[in-house]
Amino acid sequence: MSADTMVLPEGFELSKDGTYAVFTKPLETSASDERSYRLVRLKNGMEVLIIHDPKTDKAAAAMDVHVGHLTDPDNIPGLAHFLEHLLFLGTSKYPVENAYKQYLAQHNGRSNAATSIDHTTYHFEVGQEHLEGALDIFSQFFVSPLFNESCTEREMQAVDYEFKRNLQLDSRRLFQMGKHLSSRGHPYWHFSTGNLETLLEGPKREGIDARKELIQFYHKYYSSSIMKLVLLGQDSLDQLTEWALSKFGNVKDLGISPPVYRNPPLTSKELLTTAFIKPVKDIRSLELKFLLPDSTQHYTTQPHHYLSHLIGHEGKGSLLSLLKREGWANGLSAGGSSGGVGYEFFKISVDLTKEGLVHYEDIIVMIFQYILMLRQEGVKEYIWHEIASMASTAFRFKEMVPPNSYVTGLSKEMQKGFAPEWTLSGSDLIRTYQPDLIMEILQKLSIDAWCGQVVTQDTTMVPGGAFTEVEKWYNVEYHLAKVTPALMRRLETLERHPDLHLPHPNHYIPENFETGKTPTLTPLTHPILLQHTPLTRIWHKKDDTFWVPKVNLCFLLRSPIVSSLSPSNQVKTMFYLELIRDTLVEEAYSAELAGLTYGLECTMDGIEIQVEGYNDKASLLLQKVLQTMRTLSIEEGQFWRIRDQVERSHRDMGLDNPNMQATYFLRYLNEERTWTYLERLDELDQVTPETLRLFYPEMLSRLHIEGLIHGNMDRAQALKMGEMVEQILQPRPLVPSEIVSLRSLIVPEGCRAVYQRNVVDPKNLNSAVDYYLQVGAPVMTSSTITTEAFRTQRALTQIMAQIIQEPCFNQLRTVEQLGYIVQSRFQQFGCTLGIEIVVQSDRDPIHVENRIEHFLKARIGTWLQSQMTEEEFQKQVQSLIQKKLEKHKNLMEETTVYWDQITSGYYDFSEEQDDVEEMKKVTLEMMKEFFVTWISPEARGGKKVSVHIRSLKLPPPGTGAGKEGDELELREDTLEIKDMVEFKAGLELSRAPYPVVDLLRYSKL
Repeated sequence: MSADTMVLPEGFELSKDGTYAVFTKPLETSASDERSYRLVRLKNGMEVLIIHDPKTDKAAAAMDVHVGHLTDPDNIPGLAHFLEHLLFLGTSKYPVENAYKQYLAQHNGRSNAATSIDHTTYHFEVGQEHLEGALDIFSQFFVSPLFNESCTEREMQAVDYEFKRNLQLDSRRLFQMGKHLSSRGHPYWHFSTGNLETLLEGPKREGIDARKELIQFYHKYYSSSIMKLVLLGQDSLDQLTEWALSKFGNVKDLGISPPVYRNPPLTSKELLTTAFIKPVKDIRSLELKFLLPDSTQHYTTQPHHYLSHLIGHEGKGSLLSLLKREGWANGLSAGGSSGGVGYEFFKISVDLTKEGLVHYEDIIVMIFQYILMLRQEGVKEYIWHEIASMASTAFRFKEMVPPNSYVTGLSKEMQKGFAPEWTLSGSDLIRTYQPDLIMEILQKLSIDAWCGQVVTQDTTMVPGGAFTEVEKWYNVEYHLAKVTPALMRRLETLERHPDLHLPHPNHYIPENFETGKTPTLTPLTHPILLQHTPLTRIWHKKDDTFWVPKVNLCFLLRSPIVSSLSPSNQVKTMFYLELIRDTLVEEAYSAELAGLTYGLECTMDGIEIQVEGYNDKASLLLQKVLQTMRTLSIEEGQFWRIRDQVERSHRDMGLDNPNMQATYFLRYLNEERTWTYLERLDELDQVTPETLRLFYPEMLSRLHIEGLIHGNMDRAQALKMGEMVEQILQPRPLVPSEIVSLRSLIVPEGCRAVYQRNVVDPKNLNSAVDYYLQVGAPVMTSSTITTEAFRTQRALTQIMAQIIQEPCFNQLRTVEQLGYIVQSRFQQFGCTLGIEIVVQSDRDPIHVENRIEHFLKARIGTWLQSQMTEEEFQKQVQSLIQKKLEKHKNLMEETTVYWDQITSGYYDFSEEQDDVEEMKKVTLEMMKEFFVTWISPEARGGKKVSVHIRSLKLPPPGTGAGKEGDELELREDTLEIKDMVEFKAGLELSRAPYPVVDLLRYSKL
């Protein structure tokens, strides 16, 4: 389309040279947003949001294409997702298949993509000075992708591995069941992921070339007219605009709109049914689903927000409050999800207790009683104003997020059809009060317009006593039944429940937003030690960077009897914290609505408490948490309901994906004293209401309190927070030897140990390997752990992890197709350092471990020893240094760095900067020596511990049976760990974490 014929939307004007159009009105931004924006429209119709951020150290880009798996051909499920995979692997201009990921890896970057029902989003971030190079590669995916035939079957295998990863995940299985039970008149029923059957074997049987179909799909739907692009960088708006024009101006405009489907995904055939679904984990839940018109067009009112706010409320008078009082529910949520262009689902989900499962029909009645109450009460302006006011406050003080996340979210937001000036604020602000519209949506939540879902392993709850059908792709067992006439009669004669009412005004809504902002040329890089007594240590940093009216309150209550003493004490502490959370639900929900949250966590050192959000009322929430901890009243009914939760969560840990289990047991093998979930589960039977009543006062009677107050509180306020903890809990101090943290274990040189364990779920096809190389000898002196030698080891290990990362993914996943999950990372357990490689695969773990070692020897060893140039090495080092020196994006990021150092016991607040200085000294020759000494599978001093989680679908180890070509023998010098406790008992302990400097150094400005 030429400049002369370009049809411009309202508010756009042609640039002076006529090459693009620019939106002339200012975009509405948050008051705290210092970035500059420009919204442009290219001649091919693509809209591009340009963001100039002078302070960013990362640049980023995202492209959202308004097409997803709903548009898959009926006979090739997963085609859109497969396209997302294959698109990255080479273009006419950049034919090398890993050119994109390699460029990003060398320049502190990363990338990803995702396919949803009607969107496919591609995004990356990179060191800010390398944006143009990354954009040049990225843009070609939408201009001239190769879709290489040589990569096709290999990437189909990658999709299949992704499918297998999800096969036993209840979230994916339930998502697919929702699709499976929808109308065939709307493509919502499509199987989204795809696998080898849908992409390779099925098409072959029908004489279809899936690659050709993919190319046709691309040329049919990948049009600039349904793409939205976001660019963010330190470069000027003019420069970023020029790159958008030159690199994306050639994307073809096919003149299409996003695909629309007229028939609804739910019809009378699907409504008034209940699906009883068998989960993998011991889940009990009820879901009611309603089909509503897409609410996006009503974004200024957001009527669904009003309804989800009330139906999902957890305060007094709420539906959840009533259900918990009956002993029928642990939790409840309500909200919308997309059904494709034109449709939206509104879902009400209840986490059921055992009794709740029996009474699921009574719960359905109560849900409609709550909806009846809302209709009778009508839409209340004070509630709408409270919702709109908090939305406005949240937008006003919206904090920065990482560039990659920001551009990805905005590219999707741009597809929603907001007024251009509200591109940044359209979803955040609720602008117009339209009670009639809200009531119109509420009326659609009617007794004859829903379908239900009961998730349970208990067949006695299933009509007929059995799951009678099996879903095709995930093999989910289920039974579909019509809603019973008895339930319908109850719904038709509903009466208002006397205990259900609208929420009261929220006393947690903040009123004071003053930050006292003053110019600060050099912000502090560490917190200040305000109090240091045998009982309490208080750290404080007044926010001098972000200037938001928020605070993060972090406290560690150190207690030697919480976790390290016995698995019994640990499970009792976990139980106690669950009871506190349950007791505080109503109070905490009001606080959460007002932008204030809290967290409780049981650690090996004690109990962590965190309160975060607007500082104005933060002390009120902290006080409530502490008072509940001190005076918890344990009721019998509540105890047994929470006990069921704790037991199920522990049992279900054995059903986590194998890669997660492998990492779990690797951590267990490297830590001095910790307890497995199985050991805790064995102790759970001994926990009674009385034992808990006796336990928690004893636990709280002797503590060491350590706190960090970071944000919009001054010194005096910070000290008051510490005083509050002391005064409410009233503990006596520990003796110094009780405050020492646990140590990590030192693997002896030459050790090559493997721990093998079977997957619990007999239907899980996946196995996993967590391969860990501990490096270096213990070099800590009696005075400090941060000797020069230790810092050098840490720098070398992190650089090695950086060098390994991209080729590891490329070789083990992309080339060898060992599995969908392939990860490598630097790992530090206390004072021990190492490199970890994790692979989840349907191949034998022994074969996977052998391929990991072959990769290290043949790929990394050869590259380092004879191929890597000094320039290539320095690119790797600089990429890592840039990552280390990235600025904190928001208050919580900064808090996390400080709190991690405090809870680690090191208090090394300059660690990142010191690491960078050490990395600058590392040479390629040092790296070669480090590899030969510690990383190479042939290293004499190598210290390897790996965990194999083995699928029961595989032949038993040692039989030699497996896929053709599999390497099924471990090295002769492998030590097989038969008993984890015995293995750990034979290892030396590292030094315990200890402050790197005298803490009083931090007490002076």
